[in-house]
Amino acid sequence: MSEHAGPATKTATPSTSAVTFDVVVVGAGPAGSAAALELARQGHRVALVERGAFPGAKNVYGGVIYGRILDELIPNWWEEAPIERWVTRRQTMLMTPTQSLTVDFRTENWGKPPYNGATAHRAKFDAWLASKAEEAGAELITSTVVTGLLTENGRVVGVRTDRPEGDFKAQIVIACDGVNSFLAKQAGMYPDGQVHHTTLGVKETLALPRETIEERFGVSGTDGVDIELVGGTRGIAGGGFLYTNLDSISVGVVLSLTELGKAKVRPEELIADLKRHPAIAPLVKGGELIEYAAHLIPEGGYKTMPKLTGDGILVTGDAAAMCLAAGIWLEGVNFAIGSGMYAGRAAAEALSNNTTDLSGYERRLHESFVLADHRKLKGAPELLLGDRVQNKYPAMICDLVENLFQVTNPEPKPGLRKLLRRGTKQHGIRLRDLAKDAITGFRAYG
Repeated sequence: MSEHAGPATKTATPSTSAVTFDVVVVGAGPAGSAAALELARQGHRVALVERGAFPGAKNVYGGVIYGRILDELIPNWWEEAPIERWVTRRQTMLMTPTQSLTVDFRTENWGKPPYNGATAHRAKFDAWLASKAEEAGAELITSTVVTGLLTENGRVVGVRTDRPEGDFKAQIVIACDGVNSFLAKQAGMYPDGQVHHTTLGVKETLALPRETIEERFGVSGTDGVDIELVGGTRGIAGGGFLYTNLDSISVGVVLSLTELGKAKVRPEELIADLKRHPAIAPLVKGGELIEYAAHLIPEGGYKTMPKLTGDGILVTGDAAAMCLAAGIWLEGVNFAIGSGMYAGRAAAEALSNNTTDLSGYERRLHESFVLADHRKLKGAPELLLGDRVQNKYPAMICDLVENLFQVTNPEPKPGLRKLLRRGTKQHGIRLRDLAKDAITGFRAYG
């Protein structure tokens, strides 16, 4: 979760007793650990500051990590990373209260090196990645809340903490403090109105025997399943998910924060709806609740990102709104790792050249998948969270398929055009809106 830094305060000048580092990285999630690892490997003194008792103690996510970017940081990382299951089966399910239509893809290629996606518990994964930074020489400082930025003549020169020694001075601060970054806001880098582009992710982790999971989901060994759900959220923009771990499953919802507030519905009610759905109930039957967790997610994408580079400060990961919520692709940890890695390299470059120029960070982001993917898909969040995609299209498509396979004897079978015209009229969808969404989707994904 976010590396919250308490109530907003004015920036302060450092005390004479401040501890000095080359770089202070705030937040020991994937972005922070990747940044600290890069800097420590290049011989710089770096503090990795985490408010939790250990890295991952406060972090929550849906459940899938796409690890290709780790190849640059930790060769053959899959041999030692604390992975639960490798995702070899990916499903997208459209839902109404009584219907479901699933696109189901599986491949053996994703179950062997170099793999594609994996489920993992963040408490274990984040601790493992932070340990790599420590092994390289980074100083991990846990149970520490960053309470503000330190500035001199308008430049960020460190952070204030709740530790007895107080301040940490540094030539560069890297903010990896999560969604709605306190530090980025304090530095004047964050735009207003972010709540409209923020979703709330809530999940339950249910314990099930390993053999039960493998039988129900049709997998074996360490193969796993990722199911993304559209619909089934009572008209609230968002969606759901179901992931398999080794001996547990994670089921949850991701919901528009503003619409959830207006609906006056509790997230656990919507999870209960999912668990009762005829397509999901057989999969979760008998599961014992062992964890309930919630997390804010920045889903606005490229158009809602803050300023990424300031005078003495860089912003990465969720703090930089780098969660890709584009329907086909739902990714966050890989963008956090990538942005943290590039922030670490840019900071190391500036330190080695004895300069305050941090422009190398954004240059690296633009040259990589991190901003290239976000730029390409900048129109996707608005389309996917719109009323038609969320509420009308799932019902229309499910009805169309039901009517297509419905045997109508003694009536002749209707054609697809007739069914489509009937469906658009029944669900209040104008053809011009359908065409408009198709064009928007083609531009975003084409």
